[in-house]
Amino acid sequence: MKVKKFIAGSMPEAMKNVRKELGNNAVILNSRVVFSGGFLGLFRKKNIEVIAAVDQSNPAREPKPVSKEKRKPLDQLPDTLNEDVSQAEPPGNPGVEKDVKANQSDHILREIANIKELIQNQSIETAQANPLYPEPVQRIEALMTEQEFSSSLKKKMTRTLMQRWFQQGPKTTTEEMAGLFTGELVKFLSAKPFGGISFTKKYVTVIGPTGVGKTTTLAKLAANCLLDHQKKVAFITTDTYRIAAIEQLKTYAQILNVPLEVCYNSEEFQTAKEKFSSYDIVLIDTAGRNFRNKLYVEELKKMMDFNVESEVFLVLSLTAKQKDMEAVVQSFSDIPIGRFIFTKADEASCYGSMINLIDRFGIGVAYITNGQNVPDDVAAGTPETIAKLVAGVK
Repeated sequence: MKVKKFIAGSMPEAMKNVRKELGNNAVILNSRVVFSGGFLGLFRKKNIEVIAAVDQSNPAREPKPVSKEKRKPLDQLPDTLNEDVSQAEPPGNPGVEKDVKANQSDHILREIANIKELIQNQSIETAQANPLYPEPVQRIEALMTEQEFSSSLKKKMTRTLMQRWFQQGPKTTTEEMAGLFTGELVKFLSAKPFGGISFTKKYVTVIGPTGVGKTTTLAKLAANCLLDHQKKVAFITTDTYRIAAIEQLKTYAQILNVPLEVCYNSEEFQTAKEKFSSYDIVLIDTAGRNFRNKLYVEELKKMMDFNVESEVFLVLSLTAKQKDMEAVVQSFSDIPIGRFIFTKADEASCYGSMINLIDRFGIGVAYITNGQNVPDDVAAGTPETIAKLVAGVK
């Protein structure tokens, strides 16, 4: 096996030198950035150091020689392997010599196979930490890390961006790569179900933990139904555990001039449904108490038939931890969640959790809220809106 070190000003130049000297079958063993020159640590020149190897023991994979010099037979090479052979056997025993040389050849082939396997199994995280990645891709990878993308999704996106970089060429700028990244996110998200209230079902129910902004979000949805779709709207709340929540919804109901019914049990809920039978849309607020308790979820399921009569939105706050949001989704897994509503986008520092949840649970987004103002601070949760929010594109 021939091993050689190459130093060049860029990775493409280094790879060109490797192919020229060792051929197309060369294996990259290691690569790193090295610096030379400079004064007191300043004005140093950055170079790329690549260590490459090629298997010369297999004629079928042997690179073209760089010179016309005739190769010497193995037994004439002045290397340590043949010195060891001469010391390990008495002269004039060709059988032993042949066996030793065969063992050495097998050993070299095994070493090369191991090296290739290590390179093939190298994780994408190691590659992402490699400063030899094109700078535009490095910038986007850093953005995904900052936005707390999951490891698997970051792998997938980085691999796709590298493919796009090779297609676009080495002159691709960071701005152009950001545009490509946004486009790839839109393509990825578009495969999931998105959209707000479909108006195919009479009841729209919001569920979720306490403090995520369910009641305020419900008021924004009511205003949207009234003003943009001219629907006849009513409120039902089953959140009787928080007096403040009832009073808040009553205030919104008065401002929007829509009726409200407070239900303490399933019988009162059925009565409220009959009362609002002539309305186009009935928006239902639910309690966020102890969502981890399966009994609470069972109570919700007994109160209404989610599969037939209600469109369900799970409300989550973007200020919550990824792990906690995943626990919420799993706790409500027995209820057919139509789409997510993400709140408090104006208070969040990163938005990658939206992408992670969409990827993991296959659930799209209905709305994103970014403030307390009713009815203004709400936007449709489209793939384009989310992609631009994550990528920081206006």
